[in-house]
Amino acid sequence: MTAIPEYASPAPTGLVGLYRRLIKLPERVPFSIIQLAARVAVAHVFWQSAQSKLASWPVTLQLFASEYNLPFIDPSIAAPLATTAEITGSVLIFFGLFSRLAALMLLGVVSVIQIFVYPENWAEHLLWASLLLIVLTRGAGVFSLDRLADRVLRP
Repeated sequence: MTAIPEYASPAPTGLVGLYRRLIKLPERVPFSIIQLAARVAVAHVFWQSAQSKLASWPVTLQLFASEYNLPFIDPSIAAPLATTAEITGSVLIFFGLFSRLAALMLLGVVSVIQIFVYPENWAEHLLWASLLLIVLTRGAGVFSLDRLADRVLRP
């Protein structure tokens, strides 16, 4: 006869059992879906930002010269650099290609914005950084060109 350990208890039934099963239900969502959602969401943010910069380039240059005013870098260099980083990063993140590198690049953009431009918007920047950290630390997931490249190039 096998003894039942003290810590083992029978599965709860009734409302308690139903409640416990319901709160465990989200754990069944594949993490790749979460990675895909994080990539699409953060790519959208940076793509829209780059598009607004490109739509009115003279205004963008004025903003970089006055409101953004980054130290150690000329606005005529900072504006195209930031715009290029946003376009490149958002496209790479969206497709999941070189996604960890793209996440690292966009985390740099978020850091610059947080430290030098809009420090009062820390909650929004933390949200972007959290999505980027998912990609940086866990990769782009199953639905990505990184995964496809890994399968094709694996010896």
